[in-house]
Amino acid sequence: MNLKTPPIESRLPAVGTTIFTVMSALAQEHGAVNLGQGFPDFDCDPKLIDAVDEAMRRGLNQYPPMTGVPALREAVAAKIETMYGHHYDPAGEVTITAGATQAILTAILAIVHPGDEVIVLDPCYDSYEPNIVLAGGRAVHVPLTPRSFRPDFDKIAAALSPRTRAIVVNTPHNPSATVWSAEDMRCLAALLRPTDVIVIADEVYEHMVYDGAQHQSIARFPELAARSFIVSSFGKTYHVTGWKVGYVAAPAALMAEFRKVHQFNVFTVNTPVQHAIAAYMADATPYLELPAFYQRKRDLFRAGLAATRFGILPSEGSYFQCVDYAAISDETEEAFCRRLTREIGVAAIPLSAFYPGGFEQRIVRFCFAKKDATLALALERLAKL
Repeated sequence: MNLKTPPIESRLPAVGTTIFTVMSALAQEHGAVNLGQGFPDFDCDPKLIDAVDEAMRRGLNQYPPMTGVPALREAVAAKIETMYGHHYDPAGEVTITAGATQAILTAILAIVHPGDEVIVLDPCYDSYEPNIVLAGGRAVHVPLTPRSFRPDFDKIAAALSPRTRAIVVNTPHNPSATVWSAEDMRCLAALLRPTDVIVIADEVYEHMVYDGAQHQSIARFPELAARSFIVSSFGKTYHVTGWKVGYVAAPAALMAEFRKVHQFNVFTVNTPVQHAIAAYMADATPYLELPAFYQRKRDLFRAGLAATRFGILPSEGSYFQCVDYAAISDETEEAFCRRLTREIGVAAIPLSAFYPGGFEQRIVRFCFAKKDATLALALERLAKL
């Protein structure tokens, strides 16, 4: 018998195992404190668990509507309108997704055709370019200003072409923890005004903005909202990243195309979890208090880092902290992260992993969405450098 697996031509020939998987495995192997991958090591509110249990016991275990449980879409629309002043029709302009990563892929598949270009701002989350490639498009990489990670609108303008279909904007930003200002958003609106470019706004860290600043959602700017998909994540907001539930808000014409793809790549999302989140959202306190919750952790971590040899970069939003290790080592970022994990017992992520082909700045990213005891142990070990 001739047992033969036919060869295939890869749709993503340049993609291997992500640095997040690599560093998490290395952390486990060496018993390191994992400040690399971006997830909490603490539990969510028990009330949220109880709400899921209640929904399951009520028999809410079969397929929900393809677009999401109506009560949850209504809660999302109400939250956006209350916080950002823009009304989305929950029936035709909000869709519940299987996490933000699926939402971004679906948006790209819905609008990008072979030969189209999509601008991404480096350093950027590692799913963006593979999504664009799967749609037959080409990612056009525009660097954020090195070290400050502010948008350079002259460079973005230079990257626009008749083939530009979309731009992906991420604020608060992963990995740099910078936050776009209202003026940044106005500059983007002015730049795109004469074009038909669509914005895909990755706002998964929307409730993690610090020092009294406000998240400048695309929804605050009607001119941008009219051409944008806004993506967010319940997993990030409610400390349940493994539940993989998020949402998209967009004008009806864009959402109609989004749903055509959504119904065939995931169809719908976990029913009892949707009902539970809808009930939990009746109280806004958890997400309104999230900035203070994470700012305390950020400040605790930064205070500890001040006793180390790391240079501490600003952390305006998200739950990440970038540091400069130039005073410690001249290794590449990945080599430094591997040694940090093996010898010091703390895992981080090299910033170069968020650039095509890598771009070395001697900067690594830590995640501070951890228990205080976890952060204290990591800081104790980092002080040995």
